[in-house]
Amino acid sequence: MALSITTSVRLSSGYTMPLLGLGVYLNNECFPACVAALKHGYRHIDSARLYHNEAEVGRAVRESGVPRGEVFVTSKIGSGSGEHGYESTLKAVDSSLQRFGFDYLDLYLIHDPLSGKQKRLETWRALLEAKKAGKLRTVGVSNYGVKHLEEIREAGLEAPAVNQIELQPFCQQKEIVAYCSKNNIFIQAYCPLVRGQFGNPVLREVAQKVRCAVLVSTAENFMKLVSQYNKDVAQVLVRWSLQRGFSPLPKSSQPARVVSNADLYDFEISAEDLAKIDALDQGKKGAISWNPVDAD
Repeated sequence: MALSITTSVRLSSGYTMPLLGLGVYLNNECFPACVAALKHGYRHIDSARLYHNEAEVGRAVRESGVPRGEVFVTSKIGSGSGEHGYESTLKAVDSSLQRFGFDYLDLYLIHDPLSGKQKRLETWRALLEAKKAGKLRTVGVSNYGVKHLEEIREAGLEAPAVNQIELQPFCQQKEIVAYCSKNNIFIQAYCPLVRGQFGNPVLREVAQKVRCAVLVSTAENFMKLVSQYNKDVAQVLVRWSLQRGFSPLPKSSQPARVVSNADLYDFEISAEDLAKIDALDQGKKGAISWNPVDAD
């Protein structure tokens, strides 16, 4: 029996976002991965202009048979392409919509804060304008530290609904998480699988011992904790993210692994084991990606 766990969240924009998403960062097998994900229950796909697969994601959604309105699709605009800025952002949004083949996107993020304060704010104003025009339902940021979020507040602009950051047991970004929680900015977690670095003994131990609460049909009809259900480290990592209240975006190009990563709802991590995983935090030293949250 599936355990009770929140599977979606209502964002500050008023729209609902499924918590578990498929990340497609530089995925050379994006289309089959998306098709497998949608076939097996995913309703959230995270892309970006940088990933060069917006068109593949759009095709997968159309060919999946799942109604467009049931799939939450994200893209992002990065600084590296020179697209940050007001007019260039408006053009990028239109370009993304054309590539996806959609008339709106569920979420659009500023991918990084590397273009400097002026460009960041111009880009944010453009996303708010595109949202007002109905092209974007929700807007947010990615890789933003507290000072970048404060820039938006100090400019008197609408706050982001989402901040997508690297967030995994070794890099828990506690200051950013606390700020976002206080200011109703929802956290999406990229790199939740630590890019396959599954050798940590604590994670391996928890994967072997996680237990599942199931309903036992007896004369008394009571809940009972029964025998151990082995799970792999990847599943423990994604479940940890969900139980911490984040939106994890595990990536895989292998359809079987895409499906396995979503097999999360027949077990829970105990409070004791959550604390063990929480204790793995190394702060910024634990980051495994670019993590530009301290950019000027």
